[in-house]
Amino acid sequence: MTEVQFRFRDDEVAGDPAVTVDSFLTQTNATAVRIEPGDDARALLPFLDRLQLIEVSFPAWTDGRGYSSARVLREAGYTGELRAVGDVVIDMLSHLKRCGFDAFAPEHGLNEADAQAAFERWDNVYQATGDGRAPIWAKRHG
Repeated sequence: MTEVQFRFRDDEVAGDPAVTVDSFLTQTNATAVRIEPGDDARALLPFLDRLQLIEVSFPAWTDGRGYSSARVLREAGYTGELRAVGDVVIDMLSHLKRCGFDAFAPEHGLNEADAQAAFERWDNVYQATGDGRAPIWAKRHG
């Protein structure tokens, strides 16, 4: 298990290991699941209220399917920890957070100052997404 380097939540860190989506769907007691590329996040929608942690795997920084999984889950009302794991690089951080990720466990540790700069890079945004920030058009036109 990769260590969480950045976490933007105040609740307790989930202690249970994440199981695969297929394993989760056959268990009654799992509270943590890991979505791999190719897994359909929509399969988890009936169970969101019992999940404390959903890890989304990024095996390569060029694989963007995890962004879509995060949006699907957040738009469906998931409020638990959504953790990006794997080949997470500095250039992805602000976009991952915008899609609803609130914890990050990069395979290779990231420079803290560079990561902080990435998280804070854009004050204004154009699209409404999972991070709760109002898009600039909404600020301008109410």
